[in-house]
Amino acid sequence: MKKSRATMGLAIAAAGALALAGCSGDQSEGGGNDGGKEKLTIGISQLVQHPALDAATDGFKQAFIDAGYVEGETVEFDVQNANGEQSTAVTIAQNFASQDLDMVLAVATPAAQAAAQAILDIPVLFTAVTDAESAELVDSNEEPGGNITGTSDAAPIGDQLDLLKQIVPDASTIGIVYSSGEVNSEVQVKAAEEAASERDMSITTQTVTTANDIAQAAEALGDVDAIYVPTDNTVVSGIASLIQVAEKKQIPVIGAESGTVEGGAIATLGIDYTALGMQTGEMALKILTEDADPATMPVEVSKEFTYVVNPGAAERMGVTIPEEILDKAESVE
Repeated sequence: MKKSRATMGLAIAAAGALALAGCSGDQSEGGGNDGGKEKLTIGISQLVQHPALDAATDGFKQAFIDAGYVEGETVEFDVQNANGEQSTAVTIAQNFASQDLDMVLAVATPAAQAAAQAILDIPVLFTAVTDAESAELVDSNEEPGGNITGTSDAAPIGDQLDLLKQIVPDASTIGIVYSSGEVNSEVQVKAAEEAASERDMSITTQTVTTANDIAQAAEALGDVDAIYVPTDNTVVSGIASLIQVAEKKQIPVIGAESGTVEGGAIATLGIDYTALGMQTGEMALKILTEDADPATMPVEVSKEFTYVVNPGAAERMGVTIPEEILDKAESVE
């Protein structure tokens, strides 16, 4: 059940202030190198290792470096990876809850859900979460209501289907493989179904529970005209299996983010996850250094989208990327 966070905002703000006050005398050794900044310790729980989430974590850390913090001296990041296992994400969150941290960052929806359940007395930031409300992380995106807020990686799905149509003009049936255990993927599939119906296309789906199921699910999609890969952590982490099937069956694949294209999809108009992580880090700095209250900090959306294309993948899947798309692409893999 969704728990109300409306009563927690003042307590968290006070706790954050006390935590910072308690650190006021804990300066790193070396004097002039730290610029007088207080030592911060931040736990990072990342659901699984793949390019998009790695980039979000790196971007978050970079925001602190850009603000003058020195990793290992004025800021410590305790990065833990759940390897795609929800039970491990829960254990990581519980361990963080027992430590003396200033903040926790949760990367991806399941990691954020675990952190939200376990960590109630320090600020929690999330990133790479598609819909924080549907995931029951916040009371609302505008007024989170507790100790947790962050950034959404909601993709421009309608624009991505338009891109797919430009590359595969005759496409009418689009296949999606997604994890049945990821709320973020369910949200994206619903949005894709709505966007497809507006474009005289239909969506057919297959679900997986682990990355080992991806190849079989891709085969089970049957005679689809193209495959769309949402920002599903399970599928993206095992994208090679889906790409292998797609190339064998000559089915073009469009991704929701650039890491999928790097992994063998043809193209995307997707999120810059490094920029999204930096955006989250900037929110974190406001909380930790400017006494901003997570309860009243709206969930922010990605500010940057980029075209990424993979001509080699297009050739292997039997299609040609139009010149107008190639001309717009900011990165060609």
